[in-house]
Amino acid sequence: MIPRLKDAMADLKSATLIYAKGLLFLLAGLLAATLLIAERPTIRVVLLLGLTVWCFARSYYFAFYVIEHYVDPGYKFAGLGSFVRYLFRRRGGSGAEMPREPGEFSSTERGERS
Repeated sequence: MIPRLKDAMADLKSATLIYAKGLLFLLAGLLAATLLIAERPTIRVVLLLGLTVWCFARSYYFAFYVIEHYVDPGYKFAGLGSFVRYLFRRRGGSGAEMPREPGEFSSTERGERS
């Protein structure tokens, strides 16, 4: 019998391994960026690469921090796959209104008609 991937892949518990994993991601990113710039060393490529990295970092931050802390406090981030599943469940879900900031009222609470 083939073991399930989830059973074979346990969460990292060692702080040393977690730091090593982060360092490997940093090194892989720096190597990839260096190779891209070396292949086409123009200011345009450097700026587009910087913009790409920044945009992906912000979208990742949105997926795990903004949703969990500002949109849906019941959602707990467990990776990009869990975020995609969360989006599909919400899309086919109850269609409930998104939580609002304290003191913010919906149109019906303000007495407006829709």
